[in-house]
Order: sequence, then structure tokens, then C-alpha cells
Amino acid sequence: MKQVSVADFKANFSGWLDVVRQGERVAIQYGRRKEIVAILTPPTQLTAGSSRRLGVLGGKARFRVGPAFKMTEAELAEG
Repeated sequence: MKQVSVADFKANFSGWLDVVRQGERVAIQYGRRKEIVAILTPPTQLTAGSSRRLGVLGGKARFRVGPAFKMTEAELAEG
């Protein structure tokens, strides 16, 4: 996985997207401590249907989002 600072990422946005399109993951670092704040992953490397722990309900409940589920950003923000 390649790592890049926010400043370099902003300055070379298209180039970094090309790197991701070629199948490489890119971690974006922020601040003096170079904390990784985001990771860009090619869609081909995403796992469909991966399970996530539901906090205090972990192991007690399940949640699955079907392929027909649609929600706008505004609907999501309204909660």
C-alpha cells in the first residue's frame, strides 16, 4: 500500500486516482504524526457482503443491506 500526505494527494489527485485504478491501495496521511485518515481501495478489492460487528449487539443481531437499497445523502443525514 502506498502512503501519501494530504498536500501531495491534493496536488496530484488525478495521478493518485490512476494509481488506485491500477489496483493499488493508497493511504492518505494527515498532520505531523502522519496519521492515516483514509484508505482508497479499488472497487475490485472490496468484499461484498462482509459482516461488521454491531457494537453492543455484536453476535446478537444481524443487519444486511440488499442490492435494491437506495438512500440519498440527505436521507442519511436526516437519520
